[in-house]
Amino acid sequence: MIEYISGPIADLRPTSVVIDCHGIGYLLEISLTTYGTLKDQKSAKLFVSEVIREDSYQLYGFTTDGERDLFLKLTSVSGVGPATARMILSSFAPQDLVEVISLGKVEELKRVKGIGQRTAQRILVDLKGKIDLEVTYGGDSEGVDTSAVSNHNKAISEATTALKLLGFADANIRKVLKTLTSKDPTLGVEQLIKQALRHL
Repeated sequence: MIEYISGPIADLRPTSVVIDCHGIGYLLEISLTTYGTLKDQKSAKLFVSEVIREDSYQLYGFTTDGERDLFLKLTSVSGVGPATARMILSSFAPQDLVEVISLGKVEELKRVKGIGQRTAQRILVDLKGKIDLEVTYGGDSEGVDTSAVSNHNKAISEATTALKLLGFADANIRKVLKTLTSKDPTLGVEQLIKQALRHL
């Protein structure tokens, strides 16, 4: 079992990173939280979760053991796979997710793409007693900065509200914003709105 991988960053994208470990490039799937932490770094140490199936072998990487723990807890819930767990961790900074689960904020969870009422409720019921609100899940490593995720979520929220006020349908707004932010997760509110208007 791989506990962690460390080395120079050979390639970094919003959803993945390649770590050069003694001449071998390891591709790890990552959340937006981890991406925000790594984007200004030349090397990294990532805690690893291995997902092994009959037809695939994937590595998921996290800058803190706390975020990995949340990932493992999420994937222990029936109906929540690795991709969905990563989507949830990309939508919330670790400590914000802990609060959402601990306080039973089902509507907050439902805002994540692919999470419906049943799945959201199942996550809250299954994990509420397994997550300690007092534990700092996102602060296991010094210098970890989750502000990029918070700013990213805030920009999307504000852009969505503005576009709704302009009369555009919610489903179309979410689709366009997802496309724009997948290409460039650093876009601010004004940039998101301007570019979205070209596609709506």
